[in-house]
Amino acid sequence: MLAKLTSKNQLTLPKKVMAGLESAEYFDVSTENGRVVLTPVRLARADAVRAKLAELGITDTDIAEAKAWARRSFRGRYLPSGGK
Repeated sequence: MLAKLTSKNQLTLPKKVMAGLESAEYFDVSTENGRVVLTPVRLARADAVRAKLAELGITDTDIAEAKAWARRSFRGRYLPSGGK
């Protein structure tokens, strides 16, 4: 099957390809041996993140304190290379 790359670097995947991917909306994109590899991924929902934080015993207060610390630590500075 063919998929055409548009001038905006977009691809439309054929229906036959998508039929077997159980409503995938996001894909991890990588290259292997000159091939583009798309791997369906599920994005973690906010509820799942909150449940994990609760499991780890991390409270809203812990998060607020960490944010305040980070803001104080990086005020007026650039992030290390690779950060945005």
